Amino acid sequence: MGGMKFMLWLDGVGGYWVSLADTVVLGQPGPGSPADVPILGDLSARHARIRRDPEGYWIEPVRDVRLDGRLLAGPAALADGCRIDLGRVYLVFRRPHALSATARLEFASPHRTHPPADGVLLMASTCVLGPNGQSHVVCRSWPREVVLHRNEEKLFCRTAGPMDIDGVACHDRGPLTLHSRVSGQGFSFSLEPIPAVR
Repeated sequence: MGGMKFMLWLDGVGGYWVSLADTVVLGQPGPGSPADVPILGDLSARHARIRRDPEGYWIEPVRDVRLDGRLLAGPAALADGCRIDLGRVYLVFRRPHALSATARLEFASPHRTHPPADGVLLMASTCVLGPNGQSHVVCRSWPREVVLHRNEEKLFCRTAGPMDIDGVACHDRGPLTLHSRVSGQGFSFSLEPIPAVR
């Protein structure tokens, strides 16, 4: 599961590319591309790496990368709000929740992943979805938080109260697959595997 990636479609909110890997390569998509997060833009196939360790997140340039306007000569630590420039592809690194190691990459330029997503979630053990500004994805109309979490190489969903996962009624917690559809009072979302680029 460590290298697994999937699309998270949040009804009325948007779509997010989710990677569970500790290290991801950002680059141009294409046949045989090593990019874990393929971005449609003027990039090399392997433009930069982002790595998560117990200390936080690091970006390692392979091609020209600027962090808050400074050209990087080697690995650099990422902090909440940092701007990452990969040529003309501009990203903002966000780590909004103090109790979770999950981070979000927002597009500050018109570029998108392939297939297209509104942002990229670098998911550690939990991913918080909900109306709170500290959520990894802010879903303003949702009445409460919904948490995706990993446990023993499996994905689960938890929230306070009832929900329906793949047609099965659950209360507070339930297992997810990469094809799951989840709905509850005031929220709904689905997961979809990302096909390998050939």
